[in-house]
Amino acid sequence: MIADIQKEILRLKKEKDFCILAHCYQTPDILEIADFTGDSFALSTKAMIVPNKNVLMCGVRFMAETVKIFSPEKTVYLSKSDAGCPMAEQLDTEMLSQLKEYYPDHAVVAYVNTTAELKTLCDVCVTSSSAVKIIKKMPEDKILFIPDCNLGDFVQKQVPEKTIVTVHGGCPTHAKLTAAEVKKAKAAHPEAEFLVHPECVPEVVALADYAGSTTGIMDYAAKSEAKSFIIGTENSIVQHLQLAHPDKMFYPLSKDCVCHNMKLTTLVDVLNVLKGTEGEEILMDEEMRLKAKHCMDRMLELGQ
Repeated sequence: MIADIQKEILRLKKEKDFCILAHCYQTPDILEIADFTGDSFALSTKAMIVPNKNVLMCGVRFMAETVKIFSPEKTVYLSKSDAGCPMAEQLDTEMLSQLKEYYPDHAVVAYVNTTAELKTLCDVCVTSSSAVKIIKKMPEDKILFIPDCNLGDFVQKQVPEKTIVTVHGGCPTHAKLTAAEVKKAKAAHPEAEFLVHPECVPEVVALADYAGSTTGIMDYAAKSEAKSFIIGTENSIVQHLQLAHPDKMFYPLSKDCVCHNMKLTTLVDVLNVLKGTEGEEILMDEEMRLKAKHCMDRMLELGQ
């Protein structure tokens, strides 16, 4: 049954000129029919270079918005309208405008996990893998970092020469992981290396053998000579790594580290988008798109 649905998706994808992007938190049956898989920003850059006129994002809303920001000529769809991101939605433009008034001499740095609307008020955008490099290269010494205080703290420790102000926000899925869980997992698997996403609280990140983006974690596990790993990020990564490296062992830090927004999309949802019965087209005012693109262009410039 799954194979039949996948076969029909592949047929319709070709017939209707679709490129399918799937964030690596999606399930394996979706990753198998995607043209590209990976982190959100990397997927948006892939959409820029493909010839397809239609792009389907299997992920959450801010990811589809990022695709539209960079590829306005393409018709961009989000697989599931309800798939949002609690972190991206924690701030609105009114709140950010007030913060900018309170910190008038600070450059505003936005984690890519923000809405397009918020990006219009920011100076530079960053990913979890590029944040340290970009903030080091910025000429400004004072930074207002939104919306993830945990990633902001991680960057501050790497770039002590800058003054970084954070706001109370972040990913609820990663933020609920605790140091006590790390110690318990290490006691159960003392030989395992602990790999963690910097969206986790500082006490958890401090116990890691490696801290980095989702792709960074997967690359580290692939190249490491270690044979077992405790994974401190969304649990789908445990499954993907286990399938990719059956000779190694991967353990979730917590059985509850699940992003329910990412899990909203199913293989049948993908099929129905291609049939034209489901999904949401991402529409964006051109003025807002250009304003949001400014901080992302700055990211590309500083990230080179």
